[in-house]
Amino acid sequence: MGNTNDMTVGSPARGILKFALPLIFGYILQQMYLVIDAAIVGRWVGVNALAAVGASSSITFLIMGFCNGSCAGFAIPVAQTFGAKNFSKMRAYVANSLRIGAVMAVVITVLTSVFCARILRVVNTPADIFDDAYIFLLLTFLTIPFTIAYNLLSGFIRALGNSRQPFYFLIASSMLNIALDVVLILWMGMGVEGAGIATMLSQAFSATLCWLYIRRRLQILIPTGAEWEYHDNMAGHLLNSGVPMGLQFSITGIGIIMLQSANNALGTTYVAAFTASMRIKYLFTCVFENIGVAMATYCGQNVGARQSRRIAQGIRASLCIMLVYSVLTLVVIFPFADDMMTLFVDGGERQIVTNAAMFMRINNYFYPILGVLCIFRYSIQGMGYSNLSMMSGVMEMIARCGVSLWLVPTFHFLGGCFGDPLAWVAADLFLVPGYLFVYARLRRKLTAA
Repeated sequence: MGNTNDMTVGSPARGILKFALPLIFGYILQQMYLVIDAAIVGRWVGVNALAAVGASSSITFLIMGFCNGSCAGFAIPVAQTFGAKNFSKMRAYVANSLRIGAVMAVVITVLTSVFCARILRVVNTPADIFDDAYIFLLLTFLTIPFTIAYNLLSGFIRALGNSRQPFYFLIASSMLNIALDVVLILWMGMGVEGAGIATMLSQAFSATLCWLYIRRRLQILIPTGAEWEYHDNMAGHLLNSGVPMGLQFSITGIGIIMLQSANNALGTTYVAAFTASMRIKYLFTCVFENIGVAMATYCGQNVGARQSRRIAQGIRASLCIMLVYSVLTLVVIFPFADDMMTLFVDGGERQIVTNAAMFMRINNYFYPILGVLCIFRYSIQGMGYSNLSMMSGVMEMIARCGVSLWLVPTFHFLGGCFGDPLAWVAADLFLVPGYLFVYARLRRKLTAA
């Protein structure tokens, strides 16, 4: 049990930070290699290639978001049974999750690959970058089985409170990705195709590392005998937990697709600005996301241990952590946003740099709103109410669709800069009262039992 972390005892703030920091560093590193990807493509291949890589980012978010969200949801029953110390049932959940994950990987990969070109046409991909965008997106879709494998296996590890090992695996895969970028893009001149292959191979590598670690160090997760049997009730519980989380990202992704489609229609220059700003934005916002992921595991374990008071204590602690970080982002982004964008394009591309920096600064004002969104959304999921948290994705979708239909046509790229902030506000209007309702209901349930 030395490779696990029981979050049902001790200081909530310390437990959350202990879990979240490796996640945060890991995802910052992961976003860094995405930044390096884009920087290499933009600087050494060209603006059109940078736009091609980013033209389908909303599609990638929709598909990969569903996969990653579903895998995160599958880990919640694992966290809850671990918190309840019912290890045999936990392993049965692991076995059924692996079955469901394998089916998802095959079906989603086949469907997305077949309709790849049609998808790019739906989002108004400019003709001058269509071929490169198709290559990159197809390679991204072919990476789906490895992405699902990594997220599923790392989710099991995190469900036991161990976020360090997935962090180490991300370091290794990120280093491999960067090395492959250099070899395939700079040395072999493979352009966006090289970037796609590098991502695919690094994802396969990280999934392999997770599986080897579980086999050697976390055998408590490996099903044996009857634990491998398929159970309708368990599969149903997993799907009820995972699919709403996946759909939440997909529903959010529909709004992002609408927004990107409106932005793509503005032309290649604006697509490149959007791509550059989104790469840097995710570098900063992944911290909020991973504080949320920590809360999902924290809440899941404490629900299993029947400790509702610790959930409220954890919420307060995570909100304080989030606010401190939000202040730090202001100190970095506002003075240096323009300089950050020159990582991707030559400083002479003033229109791209100016627009991308404006996007970053406007979004930065709303980071505390995003932090509240992530904490409450994942906490609700960890408490076992994934269907309710999914509705926040609907609110985000409505807001982004409104921006794409009215603000972008009226204010062009400036209007698009408010797509994410208004979506975050709309989600919080639902999530805050939603959390209060769920927490009160859960507390009554645990008290009565």
